[in-house]
Amino acid sequence: MGSEGAILFDLNSLPEGCISTVLSLTSPIDACKSSVVSSTFRMASDSDVVWERFLPSDYKQILLRSVNSTHSFEFLRKKELYLRLRRDPIMLDNGTKIFSLDKSTGKIQYLLGARELSIADGNNPLCWSWKLAPESRFSEVTVLRSITNLKICGKIKTSMLSPETTYAAYLIVKFEEWAYGLDSIPSELLLVENDGNSSTSNKGIAYLSRANDKKKQQMQQLFFANRMQMMRSKVITKEDQGKGMRVLCDRNDGWMEIELGEFYISEGGKNDHNKEVKMSLMGVKGGQLKGGLIVQGIEVRPKLR
Repeated sequence: MGSEGAILFDLNSLPEGCISTVLSLTSPIDACKSSVVSSTFRMASDSDVVWERFLPSDYKQILLRSVNSTHSFEFLRKKELYLRLRRDPIMLDNGTKIFSLDKSTGKIQYLLGARELSIADGNNPLCWSWKLAPESRFSEVTVLRSITNLKICGKIKTSMLSPETTYAAYLIVKFEEWAYGLDSIPSELLLVENDGNSSTSNKGIAYLSRANDKKKQQMQQLFFANRMQMMRSKVITKEDQGKGMRVLCDRNDGWMEIELGEFYISEGGKNDHNKEVKMSLMGVKGGQLKGGLIVQGIEVRPKLR
């Protein structure tokens, strides 16, 4: 038997518990791949020791916040639970949030529904209205009727998310056919990290127009570039320099999204546990009326490079 065979024999001679501990220090993908090495590795890679580590440390508390019965989760092996959370998002906190594990990375992600957001004049029926939306992941969404100062804000604590991960926040929207006043002036995008002592910000701007109107978006970007260069606009000021231009993108679920900003959570960072991230879209310049924006919520998910 060659040296390669001897190494394989030595690995298989290790106790299953030892192999499980080693695999728990890898990744879900590596653990699954290891199951083809041998029957010993297959049993070890399916063990609760391995998959307990891949689950969020507070997964039991998260499940208790589910709006539906958690009885179906109680008797699942940890691997089955992990795969279920990647496949089937869970509605939390009276239906205002959705929790899941990202299908690509297995990292924690949240979708904050419109009811969880802070929206200027959101309770004024002359400005906003709520409606049932079967195409939404939430039971209802909010529709902008008419407003001058558009302000949509959300927040999340970094302790709710996965460490050593770059996240991005995305506002998820649609437009009514009668939408008006949303794309004549760019809206400001802002993401701020605050640990109570200091803060960092990530800024951008975007025109709120339908993502499939490519020609119009190109014209708007050209217009923005010219105005920035000439510095003669009363709306786009010197303060806007350095803000990244972003555009709405189509999603697979029929909605559109715009990135509000990104942030990084370190491993065991001194202040990360206390950090709060605030993300917002503001259309307050120009003073024109606007309406027809449908808001589903803000999604905070790992950003793939």
